[in-house]
Amino acid sequence: MKLVVTFSRKAGKKPIIAQVVRDTGVLINVERALIDSSEGEALIDIPDESCALVKERLANLGAAVRVLEDIISLDESRCVDCGACISICPQEVFSFDDDWRLRMDEKKCVLCGRCIEICPHRALSHKGEG
Repeated sequence: MKLVVTFSRKAGKKPIIAQVVRDTGVLINVERALIDSSEGEALIDIPDESCALVKERLANLGAAVRVLEDIISLDESRCVDCGACISICPQEVFSFDDDWRLRMDEKKCVLCGRCIEICPHRALSHKGEG
């Protein structure tokens, strides 16, 4: 399960992810992290059965946590199956099926946004942005 963890600059100076791993015994895969002068945000992947435990521990350490469910949207009426997204995606979210139609595996997405930027037909967007 993917979680978006947001924390203040102050909390970001502490090794909160390492602390959660130590305290819970749950292995956490940090898929993406952005930290600036005011706050930080990390996209983490954890086993589904550990979600409640990890969320509680992160909240106790001062982080806001939300489950990331729907990540990107493909508008099939705009997509021409050109494959530009396949070539740019570092996580291999996109592929062609046997009929050369574009397919997505959203579970692999780390929200880098490269596919959205490169799509010449604007067929990709963050869900909710249409």
